[in-house]
Amino acid sequence: MKTEADYYALFDAYRSGELAAPQRTDLERRLAADPDLARRLSDYETLTGTLTAYGQRLALRRKLNAIQADMDAEQAVRLSTEERPVPNPFFSAGEAPRPALRISRTEEKLRQFWGSHRATMMVAASVAVMAVFATLLGMEWWKARQQPSVYGYATLRREVDRIKRTQRVMNKAINQIGTPATPAVNQGKFSGTGFALTADGYLVTSYHVIQGADSLLIESRDRQRFRAEPVFTDVAHDLAILHIKDKSFKGFGRLPYSFKRGQSELGERVYTLGYPREDLVFNDGSLSARSGFEGDTGFYQISIPVNPGNSGGPLLDDRGNLIGIISGRQMDVQSAAFATKSSYLMRLVDSLSAARTGQAYNLPRANQLAGTSRPQQIRKLRDYVFVVKVYE
Repeated sequence: MKTEADYYALFDAYRSGELAAPQRTDLERRLAADPDLARRLSDYETLTGTLTAYGQRLALRRKLNAIQADMDAEQAVRLSTEERPVPNPFFSAGEAPRPALRISRTEEKLRQFWGSHRATMMVAASVAVMAVFATLLGMEWWKARQQPSVYGYATLRREVDRIKRTQRVMNKAINQIGTPATPAVNQGKFSGTGFALTADGYLVTSYHVIQGADSLLIESRDRQRFRAEPVFTDVAHDLAILHIKDKSFKGFGRLPYSFKRGQSELGERVYTLGYPREDLVFNDGSLSARSGFEGDTGFYQISIPVNPGNSGGPLLDDRGNLIGIISGRQMDVQSAAFATKSSYLMRLVDSLSAARTGQAYNLPRANQLAGTSRPQQIRKLRDYVFVVKVYE
């Protein structure tokens, strides 16, 4: 696994033109395909740009100090001679000597101010430099907070594309010229995927999708929207259970899938549905490891291409059993994704049911997807997979 120093060495060689043509072409292809790698390059450019600017300021300060030293030395010579004429070798005998130069009161005051406050100004400059580095460290801390997993592991909640959304609003406004205006809808700040846990309005998503949310909105593929609230979160396994609170909600109906309580086998064919974009997206692959990032046994590793917005989506096997919840991917391996095992979700549901003094969650018991084709399974599943929109 590459370290931060490895990435910086690669980017430095890329920006200085030291990469060979094949390596440069490969890196540019990866930058275009991998948002995480492009973000790393942007962070590198921000850091190096800041350090370069700081170095230029230091060089300028050294030049100013040298000029000040020359001026101080010149002033000392002038004050020692006052107005006494100084022989000038460039004038012949009998010519009037050039008068001695005197500094103005304004310049004298400025020099006195610099001399008496030099230490204070140097301290202020040092504080400014420290502020720059504190800002950089703060940015890294903020990124760590936004991505609660360990280094090298990228969570997959999607930041809403404000530019595209603004363009859509403008186009809609243009098309509606001459018709009554309708208020713009706040699309939220982040989004992920969730799916139904019970018929009576409980859902599952990833914890990091709803982290920091002030309010949540669940949206179905037919654009029905319902307010939801988190009822329990499991940070260690990146799980969150939500409950729809709208009085207009009438229930999901009978869920077509069942939840697998045991382990799935290495090499099984698996697939997922999610919302990395506005429309529902299908992706499939295989279960490539029975442990997750750095051997975490609470997760599976899967060979499915996932993107921001896929977090919280269901992972199912060929028989329509729900076996996991999409969580994230390894940052330097495009095809290595991870999903929380459904067995941990079932343990969580069992413990919550016990805590509710006998009021158990009504999980689906029958699997209506077994024995049907993949397109048939997707048609039955799509009404139970939702966009989870986060407002802050």
